[in-house]
Amino acid sequence: MPEATKRFVLRRQEKEREGTRRILLDGLSQTRALIAQAYQGFNDACDPDLIESYVFEINALQSRYTYLLRQVKELDGEQAARTG
Repeated sequence: MPEATKRFVLRRQEKEREGTRRILLDGLSQTRALIAQAYQGFNDACDPDLIESYVFEINALQSRYTYLLRQVKELDGEQAARTG
């Protein structure tokens, strides 16, 4: 493959990774805000069924947050391996 083509492909892949990383970081930010809202609802709730629903919601959001964080770390690890 010609050198110019390689550089073009590498730049395109880098832009795609950066776009993916931005999407993941936005997801992390949104999920963090949703977790804060769910905790506020949990703290304000008095009904046992409502409390239970907030517990499930918080657990689901924390799982989503963990997944997104893992994806960002994997993406950053791939990038570090390519540049290092």
